[in-house]
Amino acid sequence: MGILHRRQTNLAGINVAAMSEEDLRRLVREILDDKIHGICFSPYVEGQGPGTQIGAAQIRERLAFIQEHCHWIRTFSCSEGNELIPAIAKEAGLKTMVGVWLDDNREQNEIELTNAIEIASAGHADILGVGNEVLLRGELTEDELIDYINRAKAAAPGVSVGYVDAYFEFEVHPRITEACDVILANCYPFWEGCPADYALLYMKEMYRRAVHAGNGKKVIISEAGWPNIGTPERGAVPSFENAIKYFIDTHLWAEEDGVEVFWFSSFDETWKVDAEGDVGAYWGIWDKDGNPKYG
Repeated sequence: MGILHRRQTNLAGINVAAMSEEDLRRLVREILDDKIHGICFSPYVEGQGPGTQIGAAQIRERLAFIQEHCHWIRTFSCSEGNELIPAIAKEAGLKTMVGVWLDDNREQNEIELTNAIEIASAGHADILGVGNEVLLRGELTEDELIDYINRAKAAAPGVSVGYVDAYFEFEVHPRITEACDVILANCYPFWEGCPADYALLYMKEMYRRAVHAGNGKKVIISEAGWPNIGTPERGAVPSFENAIKYFIDTHLWAEEDGVEVFWFSSFDETWKVDAEGDVGAYWGIWDKDGNPKYG
């Protein structure tokens, strides 16, 4: 009997902290073979990043690494070839949270929104995530963001429309929360310096706060993750052990409590070091070449 089967029949009986590295790796393999809810997906390979034009062949090649291990993917953009991802994901039997990248480039925002509406109209979007941390970055006003959200809702009836940001932004921006069909909350104990031993408890509190702010609306954790290499963020230390245990703990909790989580991320992405430092390159379940890091 595998660890996964024992987990399904007795979640409380799994003591992740006491498991050997071999058992941790085996459990990750079983979890991924059984499929997690969702994975954040960017199709970039080494040397690429935002600004790179992506083709369908590369998307299919990168998607092939992960498509048998999740039910949903989340994308981040509807331009530069990323607009091709949802249809290809649907071919693979995946559900899609389609990201509409917004920032202070209003002209580019219109391209993103137009493409997203076309994707939704074609039946390739199950959820539209209109904007990602644009309030946290201070690039749009509430009114501007609400306008984009409302335009997406009007143009894509029947598709759930939400906005992605740090969980606490939905507390301080109730008008944004009200405009959303679904609350898409990023929950990162790591970036708030939480030691790994307390990370799951802290994420549960983040989720609780988003649920309270949502006032009855569905809440999805749109990003959660832990890096395995890099500079510590105060008490939060990147390491193989911390990353693999946080992945397992998050999955066990989400499955037991019926919480939908999109893991960040599918692959290690070197381009992210520009914004996040060395730690930015090591959030993937797979490394930059598609090799499994934990299973």
